[in-house]
Amino acid sequence: MGPKPQITGGVAPATEGEASVSLQQAMFGAGCFWGVEATFRKVPGVVDAAVGYSGGKTDNPSYKQVCYDATGHAEVVHLTFDPAKVTYEQLLEIFFKMHDPTQLNRQGPDIGDQYRSAVFTYSPEQASAARAAIERLTAAKRFRRPIVTTIEPAPTFWKAEDYHQRYLEKRGLDNCHVPE
Repeated sequence: MGPKPQITGGVAPATEGEASVSLQQAMFGAGCFWGVEATFRKVPGVVDAAVGYSGGKTDNPSYKQVCYDATGHAEVVHLTFDPAKVTYEQLLEIFFKMHDPTQLNRQGPDIGDQYRSAVFTYSPEQASAARAAIERLTAAKRFRRPIVTTIEPAPTFWKAEDYHQRYLEKRGLDNCHVPE
């Protein structure tokens, strides 16, 4: 088995029939990637969602390596989206609603830096939008504790093993952890 696909660019190529559309990328870490992927797949304008690993030091990591905290990678979801149908700001809003961004290196019962809250950005505009979203949420006192979400330039995305892709969908499950 060869290396897993990796993504490092910022603008995804248009698919057939979408030649004039400039698709964009986004990447988020919000705990276990299964529920994050399932939530984003339901968003109109999200063309693709893939689960994987990013933000660590190990090339082509396996799930087992990431779970044992040896790589520094977060479980992430990489999105390809059509900004004419869903804005990056709307994706950020969904991201901050789907998890608790005040929990450091965990989400609920899942503990470890692989479950950290992170926004990996593909442009200075995305980084500015993420900072502005955190400032708005903080000013609105949406959370009782400080937001610990990191905002970092997007490193290489390492796609997770096939059995993790569409994990909940394949099992007939809707979601696993979206708080309101």
